[in-house]
Order: sequence, then structure tokens, then C-alpha cells
Amino acid sequence: MRLYLLPLSTRRTLLYAQRLNVVTPSQDLSYLDRGTAFAAKTWANWEKQESGWKRKVVDYGNHAFRRIPYEEWGLKSVPPLSSRRRAEEADRREDVQLLYPQSVIPKDKAEGILHTLATERQALHRKKLMWCVIGMPITIPFALVPVIPNLPFFYLVYRAWSHWRAIAGGKHIQWLLEKKLVQPSPSKILDQLYATHAAPPEEPFNKERTLLTQKEVQTFSSTLDIPALEIELERAIWQVEQSLQDPKQETPKDTAAGAADEKKGDTTAPTERKDENKKDQ
Repeated sequence: MRLYLLPLSTRRTLLYAQRLNVVTPSQDLSYLDRGTAFAAKTWANWEKQESGWKRKVVDYGNHAFRRIPYEEWGLKSVPPLSSRRRAEEADRREDVQLLYPQSVIPKDKAEGILHTLATERQALHRKKLMWCVIGMPITIPFALVPVIPNLPFFYLVYRAWSHWRAIAGGKHIQWLLEKKLVQPSPSKILDQLYATHAAPPEEPFNKERTLLTQKEVQTFSSTLDIPALEIELERAIWQVEQSLQDPKQETPKDTAAGAADEKKGDTTAPTERKDENKKDQ
């Protein structure tokens, strides 16, 4: 596994975990993994429909997925820490690379930012998970509707699974940090990408500014050779842009990205951004 810290703005950073050379035989997959794979295959088939209720479900679903906070998607990219994976990582003692642009994130801030991203939303995910489980029985009467599946129930199941995966991903990161298995590694490739494509505009001091826009998404994913990163960056950048355009929506008060503002002399560790807890499921 390889971890990436990708600053989106001067106060926000996307965490992404790239799984390396993972080939798991189908017979070794857990029931949860098999269920996840089946759901993904079913959704992909529904996306091929040109019309009908399946097509409408997909359209509304993708619209809802885009609004799931990018922090949650980032934690979900980190695989859960199973007993087997815990033993393998502890026995091999192979450090997990943490790649980041040193021109944007100071070297002494990288691990602190990773710890913040892994822990700051844990309480929120537990709370949301609980409410999803409580809401599932309430949706049972919708099963009486003919032809169409019980969509509210399946939505709550998905959101419960999503919150659980975010919690598990955060715990995995915390375990790696506790065991000192994370190796911060400044990336020259990321430095070049940010220098070429993400020069921030001049704005007043202490005002949050974006570091990436949609036009850089494909370049980043192709240069890093991570096709799956394209959708993650596109969604995260869209959410940050929407947040900055809406004056009623609060923005992080501290520089969670460890970005340009910190390089002007701020050496304090990033703190938790409690205002993110107000986001929707």
C-alpha cells in the first residue's frame, strides 16, 4: 500500500491509498468483499441502461455519491486492518510510503496531517453508522412496493457500510502511525505537478485558496498512473469549489493541508476541523 497526501486548497488535503499488486483469489474473499463486488457489478450493469427506473436510480445515486464528503472516500480507499494484514505488516516491517509535495506540505507536518485525516471524523462516522442501523427497520414497509426494490433500505445499508469502511480505514492509519510503519517521502513528481499546474493565485493573507482545479485532474491521474484517482480528485475538487463559493458554508479555520500558508512561518500542528462534522451523510 502507498499513501498520498494531495492538497486541494491551502486548508484541505485529500488522502488516497493506492493498493499495490493486490491479487486475491475469489475463494479467499470474505462475504463482505463478495457482497461489495456483487453490488459494484450490479451498479455497473444498471449504468448501461439507457432508460427506465434503473437508469433513474443510477442518476440519482451518482448525484448523491458526489456529495459524500471526500474525506470519507479517502478513508475508504484504505483497506481495513484484518488480523492477517496486521500480522503481515508487522512481520515484514515494510514501511508504507507517504508521498506528498514538499513544496506545499512541510516535511515536519506530513505525519501530523495524516493523523488528523485519520482521526478527525471518527466520532462522526460512528454516529452516522448508528443512525443508519436504527433507520433500516423503518424502511421495511417500502418492500411492499411492487417491482421496485426497497431503495431506502439499500441506501441505508450502503451508507452504514461506507461509514464502517471509513472508521476501519482511519484505524488502519492510526495503527501504522503507532507502529512507526509510515515513511514520509517527498515526491519530486508531485512537486513538479503542483509547480506546473497548481500555482495558487495571489489573495489576501489567511484567506483559503484552491490549489487544484478540474483541468489538472486527468494530468495528475495519468502522471501518477492511478486511473482510480481521477474520480476521487474530480469529486474532491468539486466539493471544495462549492464550499468556497457558498458564503454560508463554514471553511476550515486551520491549515489542514499544511500548505502555502504554513510555509510562511506557522509551525503549529494541524488541529481537527470540527466544522466538517456538519456535513451530510
